[in-house]
Amino acid sequence: MLITLVALLAASVVAVPLSRRAGFGSVLGYLVAGVAIGPGGLGVVHDVGQIAGIAGLGVVMLLFLIGLEVRPQRLWVMRRAVFGLGAAQLLLTGAALALLAHRAGVSWQGAAVLGAGLAMSSTAIVLPMLAERDLLTSRAGRDGFAVLLFQDLAFIPLVAAVPLLASGASLPHSADQLPWLHVARAAAAVIAILIGGRYLVRPMFRAIGGAQTAELFTTLALLIVAGTAALAHAAGLSMSLGAFMAGVLLSNSEYRHELQADIAPFEGLLLGFFFISVGMQANLHFAAAHARELIAAVAVLVAVKAGIAFVLALIARQDRANAVRFALALPQGSEFSFILFATASALGLLDGGRAALATLAIAASMMVTPILFAVAERLLIPHLEREEEAPVFEPIAAPPAPVIICGFGRVGQIVGRVLTMHGIPFTALERDPGQVEVVRRFGAKVYFGDPARADVLRAAGAEQATLLVVALDDTETTLKVVEVARHAFPALRLLVRARNRRHAHRLMDRGVTDPVRDTFHSALFMARQVLGALDVPEEDAARSVALFRAHDEKQLRAAHAIYRDEKKMIQSVKEAAEELTQLFEDDQTGRAEEQERRKRGRGKSGADPAAPEPPRPAGEKPV
Repeated sequence: MLITLVALLAASVVAVPLSRRAGFGSVLGYLVAGVAIGPGGLGVVHDVGQIAGIAGLGVVMLLFLIGLEVRPQRLWVMRRAVFGLGAAQLLLTGAALALLAHRAGVSWQGAAVLGAGLAMSSTAIVLPMLAERDLLTSRAGRDGFAVLLFQDLAFIPLVAAVPLLASGASLPHSADQLPWLHVARAAAAVIAILIGGRYLVRPMFRAIGGAQTAELFTTLALLIVAGTAALAHAAGLSMSLGAFMAGVLLSNSEYRHELQADIAPFEGLLLGFFFISVGMQANLHFAAAHARELIAAVAVLVAVKAGIAFVLALIARQDRANAVRFALALPQGSEFSFILFATASALGLLDGGRAALATLAIAASMMVTPILFAVAERLLIPHLEREEEAPVFEPIAAPPAPVIICGFGRVGQIVGRVLTMHGIPFTALERDPGQVEVVRRFGAKVYFGDPARADVLRAAGAEQATLLVVALDDTETTLKVVEVARHAFPALRLLVRARNRRHAHRLMDRGVTDPVRDTFHSALFMARQVLGALDVPEEDAARSVALFRAHDEKQLRAAHAIYRDEKKMIQSVKEAAEELTQLFEDDQTGRAEEQERRKRGRGKSGADPAAPEPPRPAGEKPV
């Protein structure tokens, strides 16, 4: 085991940096490392099954961490993408691949299994590949995640349906073969995870003292991940689906950040081992003996899946660049397909040769996908983004104004109204034609234009303007506007709306020294009203809010240098909370001492030393 561990770590250290330096990402490096040290390569490691079983926890932890980032309300918002786009991708791709397999001589039962299995994509491949390029929040990343989530949900019905395709499955001989029992077990497991995550987990964390007991907290976090995965697996569900559900249930908990920090190191290491184990399973001797069939199978698999995904992305109104990303992120097979094919092979739906070829095609597609995606990102995507037809913006006929407002929604309109009260002219740019039409009905003068384009800003008078107010909703567009304005109009002063702290830090990266956070000032105003409603004196409420505001703005700037390091950020937040508590205590102590001095002064002189002096007779000099 020690030699195996050394081989795994050494192969990762050598292959992954080379792959990333070549622009292909980490996943390909891990897969190549697995091929190199596996039984088909140098033969350093032989017990692939044991490694794959342990490394599979990496996928489980990955889904748990993704669940922590996905709020339940966000899942509800994504329901159309999950059940619409996800179902369309699985059904259309599965039907097309099944038809091709049947025409190649596979029985229709076996072809149905091959189509369903090959239509699924690898969550463990796609999400890290998109995350490395900061594309998870793009349209392609969001839709890709929705498709993968639907596939995870569909996995158990697919596995339960495989026995029905076998000969005689329509008349089961025992109760264990009844698919409704599998469904009942799955439903019971889902209910248990939901109840446990809702009512048991938080009390358990409180019972051990929360994050103050670091080793127990980490142990309990790993227990939750492994326990939910084991419960789901025992019910026939995907282990990663169980972990994902647990993550979603904890996404609103106060322990979310600590859980992320504790699980992330284990997830990264085990996920790398998972990819290595996939590479180890590649049967190079079988591949060499069936090279033509393997190449043809991989080419058909990638072409069919990418083609259907591209068409669906266009139907979903993605632009061409995101449609290509979406299509090239999903053409590989899934780790779940191995289980599906093994079940079908055991039931006689697939013979050993076809099952081996399909398994090898999946492994090969996992290796091809990062290469195709990297080549497209380097050569094709920039060309498509330049060629994207920009909307025809209307000419701006207004004379140059001292202020340009980018985005005339809720924030931009308030700024515009206040400027109008002072008689200060401004030019408003809005990229949503519907919003332009609505605002114009009420007499406001706003132009349809994209403020992220230098020519549009120039037409709006950016060269003569004094101030550019960026009040856009979309964070990425805001960043692009700032970059364009900084480069094309360096003398133009910027006031920029930030949606949250991370957005504020990203704006500070681009030279915006004082971003205006979306809800910060309204939250401070509300906090002051809350204190007033609780009969806190107005002076004390104003002082507390001012103290908090100064401390928070100071902490925002202090955290800018480390905001990309999650561990340091978590530590910084904890230290800032302790510092704020101490700051309030010191302020309270100082005020109490000041009041005590005033009381002693009144006791000695009979008058309040802070009170104003009584008027003196004319001509009398003060003592």
